[in-house]
Amino acid sequence: MPNLYTNKTANIRKTWLLFTVFLMVVIGIGWVFAQIYGNSSILVFAVVFSIGMSVTSYWYSDKIVLQMANAQPVSRENARELYNVVENLAITAGIPVPKIYIIRTAAPNAFATGRDPQHAVVAVTTGLLERLDRTELEGVIAHELSHIGNRDMLVSTVAVVLVGFLSLVSNFFMQSFWWGGGRRGNDNENGMGGLMLVLGIIFAILAPIAGTLMQLAISRKRELLADSSGALLTRYPEGLISALEKISADPTPMPGANNTTAHLWIADPFKGKQKDSWMHNLFLTHPPIKERIAALKGLKIK
Repeated sequence: MPNLYTNKTANIRKTWLLFTVFLMVVIGIGWVFAQIYGNSSILVFAVVFSIGMSVTSYWYSDKIVLQMANAQPVSRENARELYNVVENLAITAGIPVPKIYIIRTAAPNAFATGRDPQHAVVAVTTGLLERLDRTELEGVIAHELSHIGNRDMLVSTVAVVLVGFLSLVSNFFMQSFWWGGGRRGNDNENGMGGLMLVLGIIFAILAPIAGTLMQLAISRKRELLADSSGALLTRYPEGLISALEKISADPTPMPGANNTTAHLWIADPFKGKQKDSWMHNLFLTHPPIKERIAALKGLKIK
């Protein structure tokens, strides 16, 4: 079988680029606020914090995401059909069989996470298992296994932790402005206090936006790549096409859906008014379902 996963090296580079950008942004914010408050310990904290979060996100981001989704592990004995589908497709794809988790919610959806194929996880909702037939389920699982084979699930999972912490850091410094004042006496004497204050506010506002934009750049392309790789794996793109149509048409909202983890799911987890809001559409993490289906229909399966 031909190698389906030709983008592994590029995605590994993206992971390290994400770490690098995160380190630069957090350390940059720390330096600016160290100047504003005249306290070098803020910069030291920013360096230690950014390194600590990078290590945590690499080793533990999958566990954090699974806990956020309230996912529970299953075995062959209590989810035989699902386990057989995952095992058969993983063998066909030439990757280790990932751990399997189930999320008990009626909303049909799925995601993959983990730092590498040896520590990968596939999670599906009970709603997905109830609504899809076997060929549709195979299409979804093949899509998620393609994220594992392409090594892009690490980028996406790490993005959840790093973007979330960027937002927390930004919020912390903004709160310090409004409630804590600042020690800017030395800077004010040479006229630099106002400039540093403005730079600090700009950094604090742009940090989470920059993180979200990185998240979006990663997620849209990876979904199209996983769709095509998954269709080539099953040799039956119609299964994934039908699954995407059912998932997108289902009105059941995903409990706890949030912008931090939205890009992980096979389909946009937001439903109803929240999905139609202008803010949500501005930061849409998935290509439109019609675009994905059109791309799948255009595939040439030999």
